[in-house]
Amino acid sequence: MSKSPDDTLRMGKELGKLLLPGDVIALEGDLGAGKTMLTKGIASGLGIPDRITSPTFTLINEYHLESRSFFHVDCYRLGAKASSTAEAISIGLVEILSEENIVVIEWAEKVKPLLPASHLWIEMHHEGENSRRITVQGKGARGVKLAMRWLKALEAGR
Repeated sequence: MSKSPDDTLRMGKELGKLLLPGDVIALEGDLGAGKTMLTKGIASGLGIPDRITSPTFTLINEYHLESRSFFHVDCYRLGAKASSTAEAISIGLVEILSEENIVVIEWAEKVKPLLPASHLWIEMHHEGENSRRITVQGKGARGVKLAMRWLKALEAGR
């Protein structure tokens, strides 16, 4: 549970500190539920000094780190579920889902068939004006380990 935008940012920062090349974070949730705020925190935890904005119109933003790249993908503007997978392939999503990159995908439900077997699935939903219910599910061995490490880091920081 996040009680404020700052709380969501802090949670993202803790996650960002744990990410390694090849990690994929899939975000699903209501419009305005904090997916971009969580991504801003992740970028901060990775040490990215750039201003993070949602790539709603460009669909993919890339940020360079020392030995890897961080990709922020927003699938909101992709077509209906039937065509969204083909559109995502055409914009290069499959190529960036490689072992060298760290990728966060907003509206990931639209491209679910393209996600690697191991990833972290995060759902975010409004619980009030500022509160958000955040559900985390690790997929595959790597995703489960990442979910456990993140939850431990959050517990230690509270």
